[in-house]
Amino acid sequence: MKNKLTKLVTCLFLMIGCTSSFAQDITIPKQKVNEELRAKLPAKNLESGKLISVNGGSFPPYIIAKSNTDIDGASEDFSQAISELLGLKIEHLTVSGLAAELSGVNSGRYDLSIGPVGDYPSRQGANDFIDYVQEFVVFAVKKGNPENITNLGETCGKRISVMAAGSAEKVIKQQSEVCIKDGKPAVNVLSFADQPTAILSVRSNRADAFFSSQAPLTYFVQQANGQLELAGIGQKNGFEDIYQGAVVAKNSPLGNVLKSAFNELIANGTYEIIMKKWGLENNMVKSVDVNMATDMSK
Repeated sequence: MKNKLTKLVTCLFLMIGCTSSFAQDITIPKQKVNEELRAKLPAKNLESGKLISVNGGSFPPYIIAKSNTDIDGASEDFSQAISELLGLKIEHLTVSGLAAELSGVNSGRYDLSIGPVGDYPSRQGANDFIDYVQEFVVFAVKKGNPENITNLGETCGKRISVMAAGSAEKVIKQQSEVCIKDGKPAVNVLSFADQPTAILSVRSNRADAFFSSQAPLTYFVQQANGQLELAGIGQKNGFEDIYQGAVVAKNSPLGNVLKSAFNELIANGTYEIIMKKWGLENNMVKSVDVNMATDMSK
């Protein structure tokens, strides 16, 4: 069974996880080195001429992991533009899941995660978030929404897949407690280490829905040949305003460097070009800042 699932996941990666067909054919302007910004980089990075960015696996259309050291997607385009601005190379490394990603940045094993990763006050004690997108959390369900999952309150007794250690996992587990308190069946929470495996659980009928960020779910739905659709759009689904961004260790000087770099990309129009290339117009922010998340309801 495990080998069968592994083969299915591999097939899914080949079908949607390693393709850029979702992206528009747009040329991204080459950036000129900003010497003032480059001078603010940590000495070790100036000496090595590179930054190591970690990710927890495919999170399309931002991150499409092609191998352990090679990614595609909007995050790769941002990495390339920022590397040009700073006059160094950004190398990528894929690890197993969000928990390893965040702890690796916090410990200094990696310089950053280009992300985007969800910014929540509970995470800001260990890391700083350079927030460059706004996000929404919805459901991916089978075509026709046979289980009628239209909002968070309709998940009682349902099989809901989520990313392990993610904010959606926390929210759906809290909702399960609400279900039990109201005399309804608990939510059957299925946690997965990566997005492709989680979406596969819906397509293979192991789960009734995948509860996650709208941007990657939109990507998966559009690549699913009419088998899936989005549900719960326009609902808060347990969240208030959600910001996502790059991640650095707490109080790292790299945080303000990345903030300035992203804001330069906004000012010169490159940010908008990259976001539109990957169909992320609805996730754009007007300016980038550090730790934009404040008081959250969940």
